[in-house]
Amino acid sequence: MFDKILIANRGEIALRVIRACREMGIKSVAVHSTADADAMHVRMADEAVCIGPNSSTDSYLSFPAIIAACEITGAQAIHPGYGFLSENAAFVQIVEDHGLTFIGPSAEHIRQMGDKITAKETAQILGIPIVPGSDGGVPDVASAKKAAAEMGYPVIIKATAGGGGRGMKVALNEDELETSFRTARSESKAAFGNDEVYMEKYLQKPRHIEIQVFGDGQGGGVHLGERDCSLQRRHQKVFEEAPGPSITPEERARIGGICANAIAKMGYKGAGTVEFLYEDGEFFFIEMNTRLQVEHPVTEAIFGQDLVREQIRVAAGEKLSFTQDELVLNGHAIEVRINAEKLPNFSPCPGKITQYHAPGGLGVRMDSALYDGYSIPPYYDSLIGKLIVHGRNRPEALARLHRALGELIVDGVETTIPLFDMLLQEEDVQTGNYNIHWLEKWLEKNLS
Repeated sequence: MFDKILIANRGEIALRVIRACREMGIKSVAVHSTADADAMHVRMADEAVCIGPNSSTDSYLSFPAIIAACEITGAQAIHPGYGFLSENAAFVQIVEDHGLTFIGPSAEHIRQMGDKITAKETAQILGIPIVPGSDGGVPDVASAKKAAAEMGYPVIIKATAGGGGRGMKVALNEDELETSFRTARSESKAAFGNDEVYMEKYLQKPRHIEIQVFGDGQGGGVHLGERDCSLQRRHQKVFEEAPGPSITPEERARIGGICANAIAKMGYKGAGTVEFLYEDGEFFFIEMNTRLQVEHPVTEAIFGQDLVREQIRVAAGEKLSFTQDELVLNGHAIEVRINAEKLPNFSPCPGKITQYHAPGGLGVRMDSALYDGYSIPPYYDSLIGKLIVHGRNRPEALARLHRALGELIVDGVETTIPLFDMLLQEEDVQTGNYNIHWLEKWLEKNLS
């Protein structure tokens, strides 16, 4: 087992990893930019190293700075959290070349699943159901029209190197295809330096269902059920729950078993998430995230497992500490993402926290790096906290969420807390009757 781990991240996820390290008796090293000198993860870690100026490019994304911090402190492994370098295969390779351990999958698996076309081909080989689509990249408008005619409209054009909804456009018919195709390529080129796109059949009212998987790189692989992440704004998740309110135990066992077998065959090591669109009882693979997810706490809540601890264990060469039969689902959990954003436009709202009070009580968890007097910097993501609740069933979890939101105090900046107060009043949210388009339509009607 490692003696010391460096966390190449910031905010609540850095704190999350520090806590797991402390419980395991492992020393932790925080890295930070100059803007984060007073951040809570810096205060909580055993050691801290400043790795650069405010810009994430010159600090949290700097390979040399992070490797140097490991050498200075004697850290043996790096936990990337999520975002930043968590899915950067080049960084993983450099980490390994310096004799350090990356707490996550191999560079090969990150590359393999990071390219959307290769990931789709891999999924198909491994027996994971996929969305009907083009055979690889689509080079021009003529090829796009041919592919669309074969799969039928509507279609969606996606960047092969995409993420976060960038380089993604829908064409409802042939008249819209050329403009959507050219726009998707242009956005992809600007965002990722790569204008290659591919096409898929566009499902009308799907839900976003993701399967949490875990492998030990030694032939062991399990799944920890699904999360429903259908409430999204501009392809960004805001409300996640587990288990999915629309998924039956039989469907869970079937798709979960397929995913667990797939990562075992791959020899995959660590946490991963296989993401699907789900419609009319069918699952269609869209991508795999080769890292810990923002919403991992809801899975931890219903299975009683520490996923960060398990990441560290398997990275150190140990086998999975649980079998599939030992993973028994218990109750229902919901997470809402609290952002420092001003409604209704969701514009970032950095500033000084004048008062902060975290909710508590049975079944309530608040993952945040806030404290009274903390100044939220304007340089990074606006996520400032995650409120997670767990109940014996979905109605109890919803009631607990309503109660916890009423206890949560974040003064000094605008936040998205009022959004969730409003959403909990909606019958469709109360009954779980929503899809990936529901929130966008609701926002247009209620907050425009």
